[in-house]
Amino acid sequence: MRILGIETSCDETALALIEAKSGLKKPVFKILKEVVASQIEIHRPWGGVVPHLARREHEKNLPIIFRQVSNPTHIDLIAVTVGPGLDPCLWSGIEFAKEINKKLKTKLVGANHLEGHIYSFLLTQKEINFPAVQLVVSGGHTILVLMKSIRERKKIGETRDDAAGESFDKVARMLKLLYPGGPEIEKLAQKANAKAVGFPRPMLNSKNYDFSFSGLKTAVLYYLKENETAEKADVAASFQKAVVDVLVQKTMRASKEFGAKTIILSGGVAANKFLRRELAAASRKQKIKFISALPKYQTDNAVIIAVSAYINFLTGRKYKLTSQPDLGL
Repeated sequence: MRILGIETSCDETALALIEAKSGLKKPVFKILKEVVASQIEIHRPWGGVVPHLARREHEKNLPIIFRQVSNPTHIDLIAVTVGPGLDPCLWSGIEFAKEINKKLKTKLVGANHLEGHIYSFLLTQKEINFPAVQLVVSGGHTILVLMKSIRERKKIGETRDDAAGESFDKVARMLKLLYPGGPEIEKLAQKANAKAVGFPRPMLNSKNYDFSFSGLKTAVLYYLKENETAEKADVAASFQKAVVDVLVQKTMRASKEFGAKTIILSGGVAANKFLRRELAAASRKQKIKFISALPKYQTDNAVIIAVSAYINFLTGRKYKLTSQPDLGL
């Protein structure tokens, strides 16, 4: 089956054409073509994504990228992100998908952006031993998911306020770093002292698997106000360490309680090398397999949208072709 994925949930205009086969037991994916048009330089002066500017760029980029990706080729299924995301951005992708579907006369389905992240591990083509605990961590979400199979999953924890990626961006602004903040904090923290500041580890010892990063963000704000000459790199490293400690320890505790045989990491923040190393090391120590897609498939892209559409095609899960910004798991 050839699937065209379309992703416009935020500020990346992305299309991908993949070939999927072999069914649910061991799905196999071949990436035929993929293009991502970044809008970072457009939104950087504003310190974050401006929805109406993002929609304008999506509308400009989509026809150009479609010609690059599709060419005259057969497409069995078109999948377009319908949520979660920014409403104006989602609509630009949905309307474009409807337009090209009129010409191609094929099947058109909605796709859940979060499911794209969840199923990104399938791109590794590695055998997955279930049950698995998956940490989905991005700018808008921080979620722990228990997966008993590819088909069966259950949310066991989530953030109660700021997502981990959102807190990275907000702290980056406090440190006067460029947008997007996450990669800038990681870069600044590389050669710094992560023990320089004893920031709190919110909800680390709570009996549930929920997260909270708002208090940590506030702690950074107060620290910077009281220590105007503080070394930015040490603050960045100490903050990053606090976030990662909570993410890793809660994930490993969940894996122990639910008898997980695999730990999966996904979402935009999964591209953070420090988080990947720490979670991989903790998994090895606990003798559990660790799996995560390549960093390029953790940030927003259309390949994972096409992959999730294939899984939903096989399982019968359907999403309406309307913008659903708060669409969840």
